[in-house]
Amino acid sequence: FPTFFSQLPDPAIEDQGKDYIRPILNKYAALCVRCPNYGTRTNTVVLIDAEGRVTFTERNMINADVNQWKTSTYEFKLHS
Repeated sequence: FPTFFSQLPDPAIEDQGKDYIRPILNKYAALCVRCPNYGTRTNTVVLIDAEGRVTFTERNMINADVNQWKTSTYEFKLHS
């Protein structure tokens, strides 16, 4: 392989913009975001075990009311 492959990833490129983007990610990539006119309305968790059994759970806000949530859970097995 050419030597430039051994230089990837380039730390100088990875660090570009981190001081700008990190506060944005911390605010909007949180588990539950609460901001005026913006926020979390749905949470989803997908669990898959070693045997291919899947548990899919989703929680949805009802009528934009942070105190009302509906939780749905589905379980199934992946085809091999």
